[in-house]
Amino acid sequence: MLFRAMAALAPLLALGCASAERAAALRDPDHPLWSRPAPESFRVRFETSKGEFVVESRRAWAPIGVDRFHHLVETGYFDDSRFFRVLEGFIAQFGIAGDPAVSNVWRDRAIPDDPVVQSNLRGYLAYAMTGPDTRTTQIYINLVDNVRLDAQGFAPIGRVVEGMEVVDALYSGYGESAGGGVRAGRQDRMFAEGAAHLDADYPNLDRILRARIER
Repeated sequence: MLFRAMAALAPLLALGCASAERAAALRDPDHPLWSRPAPESFRVRFETSKGEFVVESRRAWAPIGVDRFHHLVETGYFDDSRFFRVLEGFIAQFGIAGDPAVSNVWRDRAIPDDPVVQSNLRGYLAYAMTGPDTRTTQIYINLVDNVRLDAQGFAPIGRVVEGMEVVDALYSGYGESAGGGVRAGRQDRMFAEGAAHLDADYPNLDRILRARIER
C-alpha cells in the first residue's frame, strides 16, 4: 500500500517541482530553463477576455525567437497581461507582463535576430523591436498581410491556427494612446505600474487570462 501511495504521489511531486522551476525562471533570466531548445513544433492556447485562440509555432521558422516564446509561455509570463496596442487593419500587440516586478526583469533582455523565413501575413506573429538584435518579450499578431515588415527584419515565430475571429475582435479603440509601440518610447508607465495602470486608465483593453502549451 505504501508503495502504491508513493507511486500515485510521484506525478504530483514532479508537477510541483516543474511549477517551482518555472516560477523561479520567470524572475531569473540566467536560469537554465532559458537555454533549453523548444520543441520543433508546438501549439499555445491563449485564453482571453474575448475568447480563445491557438498559435502554432515552428522552431525552423525562427529558432531563437521561438525558444524565447516557448519559455515565456512555459513560465506564465503572458498570464494576466493586456493587448495594449491594437491597430485596426494592422496589428494586435501584447507582451508586457501585468506585474512590473516581472516585466522590468525582461525589459532589456534582448535576443539576437533570426533570419526572416516566413512572411508577415495575416495571423502570423513576430516580435516588436526597435532595431537589430532588440527583441525581448513584446509580440504582435498581424491582422492583415503586412509583407512590408519582412524587409525590416521582423521574423514570424508562429501563426494563429484557430480563433482568428477572436483576435479580430480585440478592442482597438485606444489605438496608440495606451502606450504605443516600443519604438515610440512611451511605455515607461506600463513598466512602472503594470496592469493596474492600464485597467484604471484604459479599462476596455482586452487581456490574456492565461497562455498554455497544448500537450
